[in-house]
Amino acid sequence: MQSPVRFTSCRGVSFEIKPHENPFSIPAPSNDEARVSKRNWLPWNLGSSSKVFPSIRRSSSIASSHFCDLDDEDDDRDEISLAVLEEGEVEEREQKLAPFQSATKLEQPSKPARKQESRLSVILLDQGLFTVYKRLFVVCLTLNITGLVLAATGKFPYARNRAALFSIANILALTLCRSEAFLRVVFWIAVKVFGRSWIPLPIKTATTSLLQSLGGIHSSCGISSVAWLIYALVLTLKNRENTSSEIVGVASVILSLLCVSCLAAFPLVRHLHHNVFERFHRFSGWTALALLWVFITLTISYDPKTKSYRNELGSRMIRQQEFWFTVAITTLIIIPWITVRRVHVKVCAPSSHASIIKFEGGVKAGILGRISPSPLSEWHAFGIISDGKSEHMMLAGAVGDFTKSLISNPPSHLWVRQVLFAGLPYLVNMYDRVLLVATGSGICVFLSFLLQPCRASVCVLWVAKGIEQNFGKEIHAMMRGHPEDKVIVHDTAVLGRPNVAQMSVDAAKKWEAEVVIVTSNPEGSRDIVNSCKAAGIAAFGPIWDS
Repeated sequence: MQSPVRFTSCRGVSFEIKPHENPFSIPAPSNDEARVSKRNWLPWNLGSSSKVFPSIRRSSSIASSHFCDLDDEDDDRDEISLAVLEEGEVEEREQKLAPFQSATKLEQPSKPARKQESRLSVILLDQGLFTVYKRLFVVCLTLNITGLVLAATGKFPYARNRAALFSIANILALTLCRSEAFLRVVFWIAVKVFGRSWIPLPIKTATTSLLQSLGGIHSSCGISSVAWLIYALVLTLKNRENTSSEIVGVASVILSLLCVSCLAAFPLVRHLHHNVFERFHRFSGWTALALLWVFITLTISYDPKTKSYRNELGSRMIRQQEFWFTVAITTLIIIPWITVRRVHVKVCAPSSHASIIKFEGGVKAGILGRISPSPLSEWHAFGIISDGKSEHMMLAGAVGDFTKSLISNPPSHLWVRQVLFAGLPYLVNMYDRVLLVATGSGICVFLSFLLQPCRASVCVLWVAKGIEQNFGKEIHAMMRGHPEDKVIVHDTAVLGRPNVAQMSVDAAKKWEAEVVIVTSNPEGSRDIVNSCKAAGIAAFGPIWDS
């Protein structure tokens, strides 16, 4: 069995693409697999290793989240090579989908071969070519390019004279779009303002699309900050007599670090080598921020007339916009890290395929959290299950080195960020009637809506394999005791694999849902979202850069 291909976003919205469809089926490795080369990450992951493709090494740890693949009924696997993945062609098997009411494992028809399809395109084009994410990216980039052109042609003298400020402003904007503390407030305000019955549904869905797609602004501002800094350096070099070599040198290093960070975030690098992306993005960003303070100090204190640096800096600095922008960037970056704590946890494994991690303290429905065995190395995002009272827990499928270690060597303590973040599930509170569709361990983020009161009336549709065997009696018990029209559980080990997209459409119509929220693999989410939209029902699922 080939190693799974894991796709993860900056905010913990993760996808996994595997050559099979059962995230909890772990067959014995073949002789060839046993000889697959391994490597260690130093100094963070001493002794950790991972399987790799025959032609390339991948990151040693797979980032984890609550998103999970739909369970399959057989153990047939298709091999995925790196060359096939890069060309966007992967062979899959497609099952003819039987009605879930009477389907059984023995009744499943033979599965014809599916035509080759780009799996990477499922990630990048998962919900269409002109998504809100891509529109925000284009609009933001267009505004910045327009400003650059006007500045270069002399029609925007303020931007021409303050090009470095525009670069810093873009960095502030991209930081805001990824600040979990700031976005927690934004999501809360959105629910409070738009979570009223008299607010038109199109306004609510437009707000959901915007908040889910802020990554488009983040990415666009990252590229724009590089463009503005290049322009600032060009102008500086043309007017070299009015600056110092130290200022030019520091600005050049900052530019190099921003370029490295952007290249590490390139989708192919980011998804195939997530640990590489995460570490380069983090440490290059921190280094660039430290040098930005040096750059501001030098530029504000430098006197081009005397070719020297002034000693009186404080009064001049507080009058500069660059200073306050940098203060805001620094504050936003520091906030989550000053809340990092090492806490006691209780880890139990209902099966060899999943673990349950328990923490003290209740959490509101729709909130997600991050945990780590080594805070400077890696963070894993999971949905949170909580009744809102005394404790909360996370459900982790055994799909990577970290999640497997939770079963084989349960820790007594883990690092957590006490600033929990809001994602797409939190916006359930904005609507009146919602259908929640989950496959596999994606159910964890939705269970809280059954365990504690929430504003919306929700119906939960869960499709998974071997529910009690794989997820344990505790999770199974949480799904019981609810009205049949509110909780629909489909165990594929008993009923066979259904047409989840059609099931979702039927359930949404029966529940009279305003919106459908999905947590599944990228291809499953795309199919469900598209089917619901074709039926005239608003639907949202995780996108590749949520």
